Amino acid sequence: MDHKFLESIFILCLPAALPTVADAQMTLVKDGKPQASIVICQPTAADSAAATLLNKFIQRMSGATLPVVSQQQAKRNVVLLGQPTSAATEDGYEITCQPGELSVKTGGGKGTLYGVCTLLESYMCVDYWAKDAYTFMPSRTITLPQITLADSPAFRFRQTFSYCNDDPDYEAWFRLEHQDQIFAGDLWVHTFNRILPASVYGKSHPEYYSFINGQRRPGDHSQWCLSNPELFELVCQKVDSIFKAHPGMKMISISQNDGNNTYCQCPECKKVDEYEGSPSGSIIRFLNKLAARFPDKEFSTLAYLYSMHPPKHVKPLKNVNIMLCDIDCKREVPLTDNASGRDFVKALEGWARISDNIFVWDYGINFDNMVVPFPNFHILQKNLALFKKNHATMVFEQVNGQRGTDFAEMRAYMLGKLMWNPSQDADLLMREFLYGYYGAAAPYLYKYQNMLQGALLASGVPLWIYDSPVSHKNGMLNHNLMRNYQELFDKAEAAVAGDSTLLGRVQVARLPIQYSELEIARTETGGDREAIERKLEDFREKAARYGVTQLNERNNNVEDYCQLYRSRFLPHANTNKAAGSKVIWINKPAARYQPIADKALTDGLYGGATYVESWVGWEGQDADFILDMGSEKTFSSVSTDFLLQSGAWVLLPKSVSYSYSTDNKNYRSLGTHEFQEDRSGSIKFVPGEVKSDAPVTARYIHVQVKTIGLCPSWHYGVGYPAWFFMDEVEVK
Repeated sequence: MDHKFLESIFILCLPAALPTVADAQMTLVKDGKPQASIVICQPTAADSAAATLLNKFIQRMSGATLPVVSQQQAKRNVVLLGQPTSAATEDGYEITCQPGELSVKTGGGKGTLYGVCTLLESYMCVDYWAKDAYTFMPSRTITLPQITLADSPAFRFRQTFSYCNDDPDYEAWFRLEHQDQIFAGDLWVHTFNRILPASVYGKSHPEYYSFINGQRRPGDHSQWCLSNPELFELVCQKVDSIFKAHPGMKMISISQNDGNNTYCQCPECKKVDEYEGSPSGSIIRFLNKLAARFPDKEFSTLAYLYSMHPPKHVKPLKNVNIMLCDIDCKREVPLTDNASGRDFVKALEGWARISDNIFVWDYGINFDNMVVPFPNFHILQKNLALFKKNHATMVFEQVNGQRGTDFAEMRAYMLGKLMWNPSQDADLLMREFLYGYYGAAAPYLYKYQNMLQGALLASGVPLWIYDSPVSHKNGMLNHNLMRNYQELFDKAEAAVAGDSTLLGRVQVARLPIQYSELEIARTETGGDREAIERKLEDFREKAARYGVTQLNERNNNVEDYCQLYRSRFLPHANTNKAAGSKVIWINKPAARYQPIADKALTDGLYGGATYVESWVGWEGQDADFILDMGSEKTFSSVSTDFLLQSGAWVLLPKSVSYSYSTDNKNYRSLGTHEFQEDRSGSIKFVPGEVKSDAPVTARYIHVQVKTIGLCPSWHYGVGYPAWFFMDEVEVK
């Protein structure tokens, strides 16, 4: 069966053979000697890059290089690059080949360069797979058939967040762009504080910033008071100076800072937003005023979190670009097929009714655990087709920025292809990539992807960009399935064992399964410590060998994780005298964490990097509870485990205090641990420990945690309640 599959995938994915001499309309190289010359018709960077790329692969294939000459010097068999055409839009191209002449014309932008990429791929048997990873068919003679082809992109701006983009040829091959190429001053998202820093204007002009919960709250992530006329004039001055500093650039983002619900709720702003039915009302009115003041410029703004839904009355001017983000959506099915996705689709369709200038910011990877399975390949094409249908002209796919992210190269490959043309067959693209990048391992990896996708859909568990593999341990990552996945990877490795490059690619693709196995193991008791240590070391060694360093967007690295795992998560004898204690609640945690709270605090298992499992959380409130250890015990220290994940509004509390009693009536203080503010973006596990100078004896431990209350001015959630999360309470 596997052999037949490999044969079928070979037939489907093998590039067409180079044309024979009998079929040829034009010969570029014969017997390793150039037979044609290149003429660059327009002196643009794109046309010069096209000539360089074409010659680069002709030389790799045949050993020859075509001379670049002027039009007057060209005699026969000329390759014309860069003539304009009306048959394509910006970045599009028209290719014609007839006896004696090959022409790659441009619709503008980088059309010539992209046309050459198509020429190489479709007619010269060159394929690009990932960073510095391409294949071609060596041939001392290169001929071309008759060609008549014109093509234009579905979206005028296409970008992925992928480590592969470090390779300029890869970036050209997949027709990808950089925001700094079109946004003046690289101001393209979350720009309020970059344009008017709160550190500069906050103290002298608090009225420029959001009114939240009864007062003005200037801060790095606070928003602007968009009804303030003085602020508008200052922004106009800043915008004017930015464009003057970047002559020739026409676009800029004037967009809310990162953070949710931090918009201004002063009487004037609130009045507008209530009338418009969304906080986007104030934003669009402000942007329209800017767009009218600078009619020759284009202004992009976010429709993100609180501003996702469009206003009811005001319509964006044509030079106002709506950058619409689907960050809150689940990813196990297309956006049209679950509740979170349908809410986004409602917003998308609403914006499409009032604007033809929409930029979709799409998300497609697990940010808290990047090196875990994320089987969303089956939804990529449908979502991009949805964006195109609803007037999106620009797309950014925030996916796999780091090496080692789940099938990072395949996701970037498929998205690059689909952003150019979202009507392509996604399954065929997957098979093409698997064969081209993994060789003989392809059938096993294709089977793995299908099994994983089916298990995800059958489980009914959502796929989220802030997921934990532990969330799926009874679903797509259950023990039986994990055993099957490992067997498929064993076969995949065996199939390419003789090729170190292909073997390395397969082993990188296996890391998410290995990491998931480790994460699930830490949530279970009775594990084989030595076996888990061997798996941990194998994961560490493979990650180091292949340059996989980061585990999440908070920059937590593999080496630190492995060291922490050994000290925190490996199976160990539970020496906690409060293990299994009964919890007597005085101030319970948030409702969603109450089902696990009675056990999670003393079960001997520690929470990981994601607050969605094992941790118990309080939002803007103090924690207050008593542990009943069942009998009197002697101890000298009490410590509680706290999570720091500031990007998710999970901050350290103000303090934790412990007291003890033999009768649950009369308590004596053991002490208080005060926490220092930590603005780090990394995920940390921070103990709150108090030690006694001499052992004490008690049955009851009273734990009181004081919240910091509201998120501080430097934080994303300025003015709103902060969360703190705690896990194991240890009495020793």
